[in-house]
Amino acid sequence: MKLIAMYLPQYHRIKENDLWWGNGYTEWEAVKRAVPLFKGHEQPKVPYNKNYYDLSNEDAKTLKWQVDLANEYGIFGFCFYHYWFKDNKQLLEKPMEILLAHPEININYCICWANESWTRTWYGLEQEVLMEQDYGGLKEWENHFNYLLPFFKDTRYIKINEKPVVHIYKSCEIEELSKMKDCWNKLAHENGFPGIYLITANTGGGLERREELVDAYYNFEPGFTLNHRMKFLERLLFGLRIWMKMQLNKLLHKKKIERIIDAKKIYKYMKRELLVYNKPVFKGTYVSWDNTPRRSFKGLYYKNTSPKLFYKSLLDLKRSVGEDEFVYINAWNEWGEGCFLEPDEENGFQYLEMIKRAVEGE
Repeated sequence: MKLIAMYLPQYHRIKENDLWWGNGYTEWEAVKRAVPLFKGHEQPKVPYNKNYYDLSNEDAKTLKWQVDLANEYGIFGFCFYHYWFKDNKQLLEKPMEILLAHPEININYCICWANESWTRTWYGLEQEVLMEQDYGGLKEWENHFNYLLPFFKDTRYIKINEKPVVHIYKSCEIEELSKMKDCWNKLAHENGFPGIYLITANTGGGLERREELVDAYYNFEPGFTLNHRMKFLERLLFGLRIWMKMQLNKLLHKKKIERIIDAKKIYKYMKRELLVYNKPVFKGTYVSWDNTPRRSFKGLYYKNTSPKLFYKSLLDLKRSVGEDEFVYINAWNEWGEGCFLEPDEENGFQYLEMIKRAVEGE
């Protein structure tokens, strides 16, 4: 199996984050300010050797370090989150541009267009929009493709049947997806490609039902399983426990964490095939999950995660997927969601070592 790790480029300063969150804000600020919410809650997460890196350095020192790790432990490639809005507006584009400027960095990569509006979700203010997503029309689609074209032409860029792979996180929200894809396919042909290979995510939210418009799906875990693979009674009990904790917090004026689920159950549910598509579906897994650094007691915590449990999920996947088939890992460096393969002070390199064992068949 070819393991593709989702990659967050949030670890460098941008003017927009300075305006919205305060001067010098990066993902590390949320990570550092995390506090334990109950006994045994391992927060804050601390990178190995306190490596709070900056991805904006033109020398690509951090990228080279990350790629060396990925190659050593068996990661096939990175899938960079890509933030594109109307009128050519982008956010957090610098790390991938630095990668493009350093062809000596030996890593396969592709993009996932995270096509959501930016809001103050992390503080429970979902209605306050910071950067609205608007897909525009033909001119905007052409501009978007032309920006991505130098990446598509990069020999390191991941392709299927010579088509550059483009992931869209929530394609179901793009009303004119058919016209957009036609536009991109036309431009791809004009530039020597047989088209683009469009992969949409099975997320915890809405699902893409227009199968004819996409080439494949990938399962974005653990959210997909949590929201779409739990049976009615399982979901009812989970929701009831949350509701009870919320009422206790209100009654007692407390801030006890309200959402906890057992990772062992989620890994078990991940094996269920409840949705059937007529297109390829690439499976996924996750390292761990704890987004309380972003959401505090309103966050979601997966208990009982461990390198051993992660290794078991990799072996299960290896037995169930075809040779050279993509498997998506959430994530390489989602530190604010407690979902990262990068080494930290708590587990060291154990999660990476589990990948190497699984890939090499030890």
